[in-house]
Amino acid sequence: MPTTAIRSTEMPSSPIRRLVDFAIAAEKRGTKIYYLNIGQPDVHSPNEFWTAVANPGVKVLEYSHSLGIAGLRDAMSADYKKRGIPVEPSELMVTTGGSEAVVLTFLTCFDPGDEVIVVEPYYANYTGFANIAGIKLVPLTTKIEEDFALPTTEAIVAKLTPKTKGILLCNPSNPTGTVYSTAQLKEIAEVVKQKNLFLIVDEVYRDFYYGTSELTSVMQIPGIEQNAIMIDSASKKFSLCGARVGFLVSKNKDVLGGALKFGQARLAAPTLDQIGVQACLEKTPATYFEEVRAEYMARRDILVKSLAKVPGVVVPNIEGAFYAIVRLPIDNSDKFCQWLLEEFSHEGQSVLLAPASGFYMTKGLGANEVRIAYVLEQDKLKAAVDVLAVALQQYPGKV
Repeated sequence: MPTTAIRSTEMPSSPIRRLVDFAIAAEKRGTKIYYLNIGQPDVHSPNEFWTAVANPGVKVLEYSHSLGIAGLRDAMSADYKKRGIPVEPSELMVTTGGSEAVVLTFLTCFDPGDEVIVVEPYYANYTGFANIAGIKLVPLTTKIEEDFALPTTEAIVAKLTPKTKGILLCNPSNPTGTVYSTAQLKEIAEVVKQKNLFLIVDEVYRDFYYGTSELTSVMQIPGIEQNAIMIDSASKKFSLCGARVGFLVSKNKDVLGGALKFGQARLAAPTLDQIGVQACLEKTPATYFEEVRAEYMARRDILVKSLAKVPGVVVPNIEGAFYAIVRLPIDNSDKFCQWLLEEFSHEGQSVLLAPASGFYMTKGLGANEVRIAYVLEQDKLKAAVDVLAVALQQYPGKV
């Protein structure tokens, strides 16, 4: 029998989706499951999207340009400029979701064997994307006791080797909700400038920022225009995860030129979805974002206050996105999350969480932590935390 490629056997399973089948089996047994494992917003997508895709004004659904529909690129550029982020339409490429933007960036900027420093815990799928590109992620560890704050610049420099070609951040962070300050970003910018590295910042959760100070984009930092790459997406911004429309942004023409060649190989991003996202950018009222932000701030507060009452649970400060990495009084998060679905129920209910071990590269870390996506309505979120509190009392591996 033929054997599969090494990269397929080394490709990790998603800690976010790995336990879904167990949840489905529990539901078939009659257990109500609260899904807190995946960043799938439950707020309604803008009406402007549905109107546009229902009446696209075309008779043939053609391939778009591999860079994306011109009108969408114009609209995205205008949206950035309104936020004080200087991006021209020629400096962005439409991708099939933010995920493809990361993959294209890896393929364009790095050769197999190159190293990229990544702050851990990090978005678990970065590991898979690195596997596809044949590059090595080098973890820079942050700690829950320090609210997952960035280590010192000296600690970052200590991670550099001759193989280091880039630094990857997510700001606001998935999975921790941490937001990096302007001062911190400028310090890292000095490092990438001096060492001639790429600085890639995943800014998909920009609209989910709950602080009062300025949220700085990597595209706003002077002096690193040729080093900076921004990853963006419509998935969270407009609650359009299934639309698969993302953006790769850079002022470096070689980066966009290389990404375009890979983009031409996959032809184009989905045309109808691009039409819908363009309409969202041009016509969605500001009140939509104000209401969504207020809703998620309320959910964050509910989660933090509720979990803080549970003995042994450690909850960090959360400034953005809609995730939290929390520490639980358990022996092993993978065992605990599976136990919740196979053996536990409270009043016919249980919860699906993501074991945090899959968000770390350093072995052993995250063993007593989980990622919670607070993407449920407030009443359901309260109920889910109540169920979790009971589970922690009954779990055989409680610490």
